[in-house]
Amino acid sequence: MGGAGDPIPSAAPHIPVLLGEVLEALAPIEGGVFIDGTFGAGGYTRALLEGGARQVIAIDRDVQALAAGSDMAREFGTRLVLVEGTFARIDDIAAAHGAGPVDGIVLDIGVSSMQLDQAARGFSIQRDGPLDMRMGDVGPSAADLVNQASEGALADVIFHYGEDRAARRIARAIVAARRDRPIVRTGALAEAVAGVLPRQRAGQIHPATRSFQALRIAVNDELGQLAEGLAAAERVLPEGARLVIVTFHSLEDRIVKRYFQIASGRAGQGSRHAPARDEPAPRYQRPSRAVEPGTTEIARNPRARSARLRAARRTAAPAVALAPARLGLPPVPPVERLITGGRP
Repeated sequence: MGGAGDPIPSAAPHIPVLLGEVLEALAPIEGGVFIDGTFGAGGYTRALLEGGARQVIAIDRDVQALAAGSDMAREFGTRLVLVEGTFARIDDIAAAHGAGPVDGIVLDIGVSSMQLDQAARGFSIQRDGPLDMRMGDVGPSAADLVNQASEGALADVIFHYGEDRAARRIARAIVAARRDRPIVRTGALAEAVAGVLPRQRAGQIHPATRSFQALRIAVNDELGQLAEGLAAAERVLPEGARLVIVTFHSLEDRIVKRYFQIASGRAGQGSRHAPARDEPAPRYQRPSRAVEPGTTEIARNPRARSARLRAARRTAAPAVALAPARLGLPPVPPVERLITGGRP
């Protein structure tokens, strides 16, 4: 995986981020059953299988990623189960495939290196292609969102998901550009956004990077999927099992950090003047501190530099449903609702 704000190296090979740390957090591996909720190029899955895992259920909503994993499936036979789907349904998928007790789950959140490197997928600012950005092949595309959402809706998406203070200015520029002709290429969108922002200086990310991140998150409902996946993992994992999550930008990391704080009973009560909240029993033991890649890994794989790993071990307490607002999800409606109103 790679962070949305990272400059994109040319022809970058897939290198599993924080691989050693992920395996250490999931240990012991030998004889265990694990779920890789974001198969991608299969880096974590292969390492688990080579480390002696009895079985790995690997999930991805990208059919191209699963097709590329067919050789690995032949290599490991029944020890590897490839499933098309999203990690938001980890509990249903585990039950459908008779996984039995699961020893650990790993989630590598965000867009994959392979998706970034394929211009036809529409994720890359530096590679002109169709404005798609869908990790799967269903639902509205980024072009649908850019050309049909209102200026206000676009501004909200870019502000909340891209954390760009120039969101309103960018949204106005997008709406002005689409009046001339629909924006259907990544290059056209990048040009429209960059035209109203300060020029990129040496060493800085492209001016449209945050807008691209925001649109990608909205199109794929990445934060909603993350919240659902955390809840599904909590339902699947038995006492002693491990949940390991690698994030690549602050929005994801804040949600995961907040989740582990709440689920481990360490979130606090907020204002001391508010009535004490009756919290359920902790579902996880004290989470680990965030782990970051070292300088050697960053030098080898620049996409790793924004990665953060958080992990925790499940207790015997029953799973508890949490409202998305408690996890800090931004108040942005689903993309289908954003485009139903058509152009302003």
